[in-house]
Amino acid sequence: MKIKVKNFSWEYVLIILLFLEMAFFGAINPHFLNVRNLLFTVNDFIYIGIAALPMTIVIISGGIDVSIGSVMGFASIVLGFFWAKGTNIWVSMIITLAAGLLVGFFMGFLIVWTNIQPLIITLGGMFLFSGLSVVLSGQLGVSGFEGVSGLPDSFSKIVNGYILGIPNGVWIFVAFTFIFMVILHKTRYGRYVYLIGINQNAAKYSGINVNIVKIFSYMLSGLGASISGIVLTSYFTSARADLGNDSLLPVITSVVLGGTNIMGGEGSILGTSIAVLFIGFMRYGLQQAKIPSEQADVFIGLVLILAVGARIWFGWAREKILSQRALKAK
Repeated sequence: MKIKVKNFSWEYVLIILLFLEMAFFGAINPHFLNVRNLLFTVNDFIYIGIAALPMTIVIISGGIDVSIGSVMGFASIVLGFFWAKGTNIWVSMIITLAAGLLVGFFMGFLIVWTNIQPLIITLGGMFLFSGLSVVLSGQLGVSGFEGVSGLPDSFSKIVNGYILGIPNGVWIFVAFTFIFMVILHKTRYGRYVYLIGINQNAAKYSGINVNIVKIFSYMLSGLGASISGIVLTSYFTSARADLGNDSLLPVITSVVLGGTNIMGGEGSILGTSIAVLFIGFMRYGLQQAKIPSEQADVFIGLVLILAVGARIWFGWAREKILSQRALKAK
């Protein structure tokens, strides 16, 4: 049976790797394959997935946003700040989402206005919003990483509740995956993102407003970070400035492992989503195998390096096979 290389994408490889991972950890510990436990485990890393989806769009467009972790903490403390000041929790959520959009607009505007590398601008943003989070915490009379507790039960159920026996985290992750798949793969904006990532000058001369597309991409990233901050706050039932501090590397790793070219112009939402599950379940499987967290990080790092290397090799091999078939067809 011949594989149709033209239609065989990296997403298929990721699905195979995900099933192999399940089989491996299931052989080590049969409890790993408990469906209920696997579903509830999604709650542990849903914030990574929500942030990684818009990050995919940013990187495809040729940019990057390293401020995303500090924006999560900023969003969490903004939510806690307004709620502590007497604002309804749901109104506080809307304000937090608006703050995330404004943060993204601010980052995107600075990038297109100054024409400075996105890494530099967003690195500055990382320190800026981390500092603002601590300042807001101080205004509430709590230390930087103490947090605001006592949030309503209805708010905590956003993530910790369930519908039809399935945790809300799963529904949220599936919903956002679908939404961003439509945005990137089914809209004119999504096509512009790919064109800008492939060749920004060519996109500009084709009549595409490159600056608007870039700013909107960073607004999506800011929105994704603020939603992740809300999700983390709901999960821990506490608004803290340090939430999301460890999220940057897992987010970028998920995007790259999912098949997105770090130089731009190539990637998919589905690939990122599968990569998020692969990394999240790997960490859970290592915990089930009773491997200490510091050793687990080493193992995860090695596996991810191999997986990313396999992704690069896969792309090279696929292009070589396609070019050889094209030559034979002439």
